[in-house]
Amino acid sequence: MSSTEHRPEPVSPDATTAIARPLLTQWWLDLAFVHWAVDPDRVAGLLPAGTVPDTFQGTTYVGLVAFRMHRVGWFRLPGVPYFGAFPETNVRLYSVDAEGRRGVAFRSMDAARLVPVVMGRAGFRLPYMWSRMSVRAEGDTVAYTTSRRWPAPRGVSSRVVIRKGGRVGEPTELEHFLTARWGMHNAFPRGVAYLPNDHPRWPLYRAELLECQDGLVAAAGLPPRHAEPVSVLYSPGVPVRLGAPAHRSGGRARAR
Repeated sequence: MSSTEHRPEPVSPDATTAIARPLLTQWWLDLAFVHWAVDPDRVAGLLPAGTVPDTFQGTTYVGLVAFRMHRVGWFRLPGVPYFGAFPETNVRLYSVDAEGRRGVAFRSMDAARLVPVVMGRAGFRLPYMWSRMSVRAEGDTVAYTTSRRWPAPRGVSSRVVIRKGGRVGEPTELEHFLTARWGMHNAFPRGVAYLPNDHPRWPLYRAELLECQDGLVAAAGLPPRHAEPVSVLYSPGVPVRLGAPAHRSGGRARAR
C-alpha cells in the first residue's frame, strides 16, 4: 500500500467534520431508505474515478432513497420556500477514496423542480433528472411516486410504499454503514472531488416495504434486483449543511 492509500475511516453515526461555512443548507424530510446487497465487482465500474466500492463484510449495496427536500438555501441565507422544496428520489452506491473518506456516489437523482435540476446538472455535474413526483403520508404509511420527464429514459417510474414501525434504539453496524454517510464523491467541474455534509444523528425507525414497483435502479445501469431488500428504514429527517467540494490528493482508494 503506497503512502497515498489509506484504509477507510471508521463508520461514525455522528458527522466526522463540522462545517463552519456551509455552501448549501437544506432539510431532508420523510426519508425512506431501501437497500439491496450487490457484489462489489458488479458496480466498481460505475463509481467516480479514484474511488472503489465501500463494503461491509465483503458486500456493498445499492440504495433507493426517497424523501422531501425542504428549504434549500445558499450559504447562510434563508432557504427558498418554493424552488427549494420538492420531492427527490436517489439511486446511490457506496464509495471510498484514497484518503479513506467514505461517501456515496449517485447514479441518478430525480427531483420535481426543474430549476434545481438544471442548476445541479450545470453547476455540479450531478445526475439530476426532472420528474413528476409526490410524497403522501397517511397514518403510518408513506407513498413515494416518480415518473421521469427529462432527460431520457423518459417515463421511467417508481412507486415505493412503506409502513413506519418502531424507533430504532441502537442501529446495527450495517444500519450505521448505510445511513451515516458524511459526503459524496462526484465528478465536479474541476475533477472528481468529495463534497462533505454534516447533520444531527439520524432518528431512525424500522419500516416495512409494502410496495416497490421501481424502474429507477435498472435505468441507472445497476444489476436487476431479484432478492428482497436487506434493509428498510424510515427517518422523519434532519437539517443538513453541505461544504465545498474537496479535491483528491491522488492515489487509489482501498476498500475494506
